[in-house]
Amino acid sequence: MFRGEHSLTLDPKGRLAVPSRYRERIVEYCHGKLVITISLTERCLAVYPFPDWQKIEDELRTLPALDRKAQAISHLLIGHATECDLDSHGRILVPPSLREFADLQKQIKVVGQVVKFELWDDGAWMRRRQELLSQVDELLAEPSDALRSLVL
Repeated sequence: MFRGEHSLTLDPKGRLAVPSRYRERIVEYCHGKLVITISLTERCLAVYPFPDWQKIEDELRTLPALDRKAQAISHLLIGHATECDLDSHGRILVPPSLREFADLQKQIKVVGQVVKFELWDDGAWMRRRQELLSQVDELLAEPSDALRSLVL
């Protein structure tokens, strides 16, 4: 559903125009309803169509209440989750606390990740992409079982 990398500008109010390719799919799939939360593995934000986010919440809800790691993950993901709707101009409002977490300034990279897309500070994404590219040989030299089954 979400592929590619797009350069966008965050306006002074914290809004960004979702790429038109994504916008059409979002309106069709979930009537413009999205959820933004933090990434647990990167300093970026993850944006999910509402129905896909509900599946994640359902899974988190079933985690054992006394499992400290599970509850920590739940607190981080659900505690930072913010519902948002595409406005009439195809924009979403990124709350200040989430912009601060991902250090989003004016220049943003939107990075598609199939069922979600990520919002990165432009400079942070460029550094992370370069880091990932420098690891390709190592990653492919000893691929995980999941990677072994991919045809690249």
